[in-house]
Amino acid sequence: MTEPEDLTARARIREAALLHFGEHGFEGATTRAIAGTAGVSPGLLRHHYGSKQALREACDDHLIRLVRRIDDDVRAGAVPAGRNPVAAALDALAPYRLYVARALAEGWAAPLFDGIAELSERWLAELDRSRTDEPFAGRRARATVSTAMSLSVGVLHRHVSRGLGVDVFSPEGAHLLALTLLDLYSHPLLTPEAAAELRDALGRPPGSG
Repeated sequence: MTEPEDLTARARIREAALLHFGEHGFEGATTRAIAGTAGVSPGLLRHHYGSKQALREACDDHLIRLVRRIDDDVRAGAVPAGRNPVAAALDALAPYRLYVARALAEGWAAPLFDGIAELSERWLAELDRSRTDEPFAGRRARATVSTAMSLSVGVLHRHVSRGLGVDVFSPEGAHLLALTLLDLYSHPLLTPEAAAELRDALGRPPGSG
């Protein structure tokens, strides 16, 4: 997703860094290679960002802005009714999926994960209004786990693609993934009664007295 600044050298450097960090990791990427892809000198890269660490943080900040823009759209009602805002956020991050996968697997971009989790929590708040039963876990916990599950396909994309028999990032793979998720979510593995029995069997949390 582009912004008005994206024709500037600073933005070209950032976009090149997102590509190199995604493909080679933070340690494997070099500022010289990033500058070459951006069509600028290493000196200009240092002028704009100072260090590779600062450049990586700028990449994270850019993606966080994209997620916050989706959040603003949700608040303004710009996301269509019934459209999961978490899915909208993941769509916005699609051009940077390799970076996101690498960042999450290597432990970067905690604010990005937290931002998506906040969107998930708001979506769950809407769904909870129509629930007739009491959730087993708090909304924050459910939002955190559902965010991890949503993002795991990108992190494990090679394994998912192998299992599906098609690249999950291709149009065919995305279509198959969507169908599979629809089937899984519309046909839960446990009935509410069975889930309640298992919850009761778990008893009280350790250390709760």
